[in-house]
Amino acid sequence: MTSKRLRALAGAAAVGLVLSGCGHGPSTHAEGPPAPGHGIGIYKVGQPYQVNGVWYYPSSDITYDETGIGSWYGPGFQERYTANGEIFDQNEVTAAHKTLPMPSIVQVTNLENGRSIQVRVNDRGPYVGSRIIDLSRRAAQLLGYDVQGTAKVRVRLLVPETLQAQSLAKENGGPEAGEAPPPAVAAPRETVVAQNLPPPSGARTAAPPPSKPLPAPPPTAASPPPPMAPAGPVPPGPPLSNAVTVLPVRPTHIFVQAGAFASNGNAERMKARLTSLGPVSVTAVRVNGLDVYRVRLGPLNSVDDADSMLARTVGAGVPEARIVVD
Repeated sequence: MTSKRLRALAGAAAVGLVLSGCGHGPSTHAEGPPAPGHGIGIYKVGQPYQVNGVWYYPSSDITYDETGIGSWYGPGFQERYTANGEIFDQNEVTAAHKTLPMPSIVQVTNLENGRSIQVRVNDRGPYVGSRIIDLSRRAAQLLGYDVQGTAKVRVRLLVPETLQAQSLAKENGGPEAGEAPPPAVAAPRETVVAQNLPPPSGARTAAPPPSKPLPAPPPTAASPPPPMAPAGPVPPGPPLSNAVTVLPVRPTHIFVQAGAFASNGNAERMKARLTSLGPVSVTAVRVNGLDVYRVRLGPLNSVDDADSMLARTVGAGVPEARIVVD
């Protein structure tokens, strides 16, 4: 299977879009150039963008809470730039997401074993099989799905932690930060005082001369300029803890959701279009006080089966179809 990934370089205008593979194993992304030094993690939401014919709309959403299939990526992108200008480290607890602002702090729970961790989103992706998040290798190890490659997961935004991380990142600038990083300023020129060190015990020394201030010499044409104190980038904060919480989980199933409709008639018409693909049902649910009719194919036995059904559904003229876990 193939996927695409956007990568943005800090201070550069180049954006790469490359197809790459994914499956039962690490999800690979487009490889940007190796990072020459430290990365500057900026605050970034980003403009709508298109990958493989699909449009994505980055935005802030403090209510974000989604279930689906998670994957992971690692060795092929070690020490390369992430989409917000940090440097990817597969041994830190980070992740790629298609639309959340960067950075964001999310809680990711493996719905198959209950293992749950906090993760910092600092990259874009994944773009394969309707995956909802791509974890670093370390994060996937902590959740227990690095070997199988994918898992049913829940991803929930942590609002206070996200606001704190974004506040730090905004100090490094960025297109949505509202201001540039603070300029470098000259180091203050202070009066220097000469002072002798005390003699070692038992040593005979002459009486020290009185201390007096030595004023800084005035600059001349031959004098070098005073040293500058560069304003370094604000780090993204300490690495997130590797602490794993085990939460109770219930049995879940994988479906392909073809759409959600306000009209039952429209849902039934969609169902009729898709009956040749496999078991399809219409389910009524209440969302924000409104009746919504969901059209779903399944349940499906595995991620591979879900990927196959998703491809067939999209091929039947339903490009908005996606994999869901419920």
